[in-house]
Amino acid sequence: MSQLHAALRAIVGPEACLTRAEELYVYEADGLTVHSARPSAVVLPADTDQVARVVRACRAHGVPFVPRGAGTGLSGGAVAADDGVIIECSRMDRVLQISGDDRLAVVQPGVVNADLSKAVAHTGLFYAPDPSSQLACTLGGNVAENSGGPHTLKYGTTTNHVLALEMVLPDGEVVRLGSRSGHAPGFDLVGAVVGGEGTLGIVTEITVRLVPVPESVETLLGIFPDVVSACRAVGAITKSGLVPAALEIVDRRTIEAVEASVYAAGLPTDAGAVLIVELDGPEAGVARQVERVREFALSHGARVEVARDEAERQRFWRARKGAFGAMGRLAPDLYVHDAVVPRAKLPEILERVCEIGDRYRLRLCNVFHAGDGNLHPNICFDRRDADELARVVAAGEEILRTCVEAGGVISGEHGIGTEKREYMPLLFGEADLDAMARLRESFDPERVCNPGKVFPSTRFCVESNPKARGYDRVPL
Repeated sequence: MSQLHAALRAIVGPEACLTRAEELYVYEADGLTVHSARPSAVVLPADTDQVARVVRACRAHGVPFVPRGAGTGLSGGAVAADDGVIIECSRMDRVLQISGDDRLAVVQPGVVNADLSKAVAHTGLFYAPDPSSQLACTLGGNVAENSGGPHTLKYGTTTNHVLALEMVLPDGEVVRLGSRSGHAPGFDLVGAVVGGEGTLGIVTEITVRLVPVPESVETLLGIFPDVVSACRAVGAITKSGLVPAALEIVDRRTIEAVEASVYAAGLPTDAGAVLIVELDGPEAGVARQVERVREFALSHGARVEVARDEAERQRFWRARKGAFGAMGRLAPDLYVHDAVVPRAKLPEILERVCEIGDRYRLRLCNVFHAGDGNLHPNICFDRRDADELARVVAAGEEILRTCVEAGGVISGEHGIGTEKREYMPLLFGEADLDAMARLRESFDPERVCNPGKVFPSTRFCVESNPKARGYDRVPL
């Protein structure tokens, strides 16, 4: 390992190669603190050439590697397994090109999500995907996890906004996928990489689609007596044909935590839930939509406030965007699920989720993308308490099974990583997992790029692995 460290220092410089225990400590986990592992080294390359050279050095020394951005992920996807090397792309943070005419930008993976919209604001355009961590998360990590956010309902997830990629393959080769037009012959390899959780290579340049800043934006706050009535209002709004930019629900327990924190937004702590509705588009059309949404909310027992200006609009959003941070006051650790269920099932599933949390004696609250049924049950806990940690894991599994039984899926935007890999068989059979394994092996036959993620650790693939012909079994 010392020889590898020397080789890495020669590539990126001594200051950009971290090997001391106190330096590596902060890279042991991402936003999911349940799973942790200390890397053997962390390197911070400055450009594509350095990334490729680092990859080749790791390959030469037989050491796996993991791409990492800001570490805000919530599924353990950016954690190094098997004493691997973390390739941290935060120094690659330049906006390389902005084209207002083509409505696109070319960026490095370390660009912070929110900073891109600021950089292109003079063109009258913005970058639509907006994860709740957008003030910190980077576009490279967004690509890896196919991140969404509150405005996914109207604008889609990251995959709908990525036109082309430059990436370093697991053997060190640099390739370009896709095109500035968004169209390329052959297979949709960009679509395979976006959401590939960093298992197919390391993205070093991203060409993204930009969209026009809407003429008018209106934000409403519906204050409901309970979560169920808020969910029913969401169903009525979507059934009517309206397509708001966002439909977000925050429950009472979350409101109480937020209002006791630095993110306090003046929300009533006696409310059962609040629904944030954002509408955007041509001014004439938005005005009528506001009235229709108000009617739906009132008919389901809410009182409604409409933001009078940008400051009040940001106040409404503060509770939603600051919810995860506010949980830090309650316990040192937070487990955030992101299963998705059909919108019509939201009321009954939320009741069951809360019942699960109570039965396992856990502090559980909900804040979620109600428009597309993407739940975010938040469980506050202390991982140093072995009994509590066991209850958290057991409750998490029961929540996932409940959502799948309702016709849902186990992840909407956080990814599988190490957190949900053992639950993949809830959705996929052996043939499905084998097809995924074959795709991965076409990029990374030796499985050295972010190993130990996505696939169940207990599953073995014989047919798709040439080294496993006969009866040998090689873990994915």
